Amino acid sequence: MFRTLSILIKKEFLQIFRNKSILAIIFVMPVIQLVILPLAANYEIKDIKIAVVDHDKSTQSRELIRKITASGYFKIMDYGENYNDAYQEVEKDKIDLILDIPNNFEKDLVRENNEKVLIAINAINGTKAGLSASYLGQILQNYNQQIQLEMNPELETVKKNSGLEIVPKFWFNETYNYRLSLVPGILAFLVTLIGGYLTALNIVEEKEIGTIEQINVSPIKKRDFILGKLIPFWILSMVAFTIGLLVTIFVYKIQMQGSYLLLYAFISVYLIAILGMGLLASVYSDTQQQSMFMVFFFMMIFILMSGLFTPTESMTDWAKYIAFLNPVTYGVDGVRLIMLKDSGFMDLLPHFVFIIGLAIVVISWSVLRYHKTS
Repeated sequence: MFRTLSILIKKEFLQIFRNKSILAIIFVMPVIQLVILPLAANYEIKDIKIAVVDHDKSTQSRELIRKITASGYFKIMDYGENYNDAYQEVEKDKIDLILDIPNNFEKDLVRENNEKVLIAINAINGTKAGLSASYLGQILQNYNQQIQLEMNPELETVKKNSGLEIVPKFWFNETYNYRLSLVPGILAFLVTLIGGYLTALNIVEEKEIGTIEQINVSPIKKRDFILGKLIPFWILSMVAFTIGLLVTIFVYKIQMQGSYLLLYAFISVYLIAILGMGLLASVYSDTQQQSMFMVFFFMMIFILMSGLFTPTESMTDWAKYIAFLNPVTYGVDGVRLIMLKDSGFMDLLPHFVFIIGLAIVVISWSVLRYHKTS
């Protein structure tokens, strides 16, 4: 068994290293993807284009505008007194939001201690609109507190003696850096992509060139053939993960909080399930094009519903059930828990149980299906 298996593994490695595109996918793609994706999937929006319609042109209105520009999030693209002109710029998609400061803004603020401003937001991009409103709302709130303290200095004493002070602390991500949670998730995604695609395409290639028929009539056992296909790509996927991990640590300066041994043990088991899914896709495909589209279809669903970009807790109930059965959900969450939270084996036990169960199901399914078609 071991002699036959070693020969099959050697044959696979020789075949892989003759294919330059596979080598590029394994050794170059993790670096490029980890460098580009976190920059593209930026959760922090800056240079928001704003138009200011200032009917008051007072000291207080200028101070408010100064605070908005000083935040670093907003860029004033238009300043004037005509709201309709600013609205025309929004319709041309040159402006993201309008701040309309009314007449007698300073006078009413001083005399009545109360005034309102109008914020009109271009909400075609819902995410950008929500963040823009949140940023500007926070600036207006801070400006309001400053005005209140200037007009009523006694409020500062009341605030100091109130006995209640809220100081938030972000556990496991003190600086609230979005890359700290995004990059480990992308690392798990890359391992999924490499392992799933390469396994599916490699076995289908045997069908296309006709060597699968020779293997079927040879004395090679089905067990040895499948292991000979999976083990090389398991090793190469682990190498790709190591390259990605080095990029994560040295390029993004993300410190490893947990155990390297547990991390590699988790990825080792996770890859078995992913390779099994790639094997299952190849069994049901007759051409590499079919297997590519099949893997792409499921990968898109797995990635979008894994919690990589949006938390699974915010999904609807039916989507949560899909996320619960999604292996990438456990892969992304497991890597994050180990790298960022220093979670132990018992914390990841549900992840291990699900992934091992999935690996048993998909590999058994693939073996039975291969036996049927051969």
